[in-house]
Amino acid sequence: MAKSKSIVIEAGSGNIFADIGVVDAAEHLVKATLVSRIDDSIRSRRLTQAAAAELMGIDQPKVSAMLAGQFRGYSVERLMRFLVALGHDVEIVVGKRKRGVAELRVA
Repeated sequence: MAKSKSIVIEAGSGNIFADIGVVDAAEHLVKATLVSRIDDSIRSRRLTQAAAAELMGIDQPKVSAMLAGQFRGYSVERLMRFLVALGHDVEIVVGKRKRGVAELRVA
């Protein structure tokens, strides 16, 4: 009979990018969340990448790359503008820190 190996489980911080040591992890998480919302919008509207690209003012290969996780070259503001181009309102809310360290997040 084979020996069973114990599995070590480590609690995450809530930001996978911080957990794996990505530089600017908080900003990267915000961008990833915005790109996820862009993807959701494209899918829910049943847009082709070419049609989405036209609405966002970029070319289709850039949409494909962005949805595949290559979005470091885009600013948070530009990703928010893409959401607006896809028909979404984007609202920025500034509030007092509730507890712990203040954070940047997408709700």
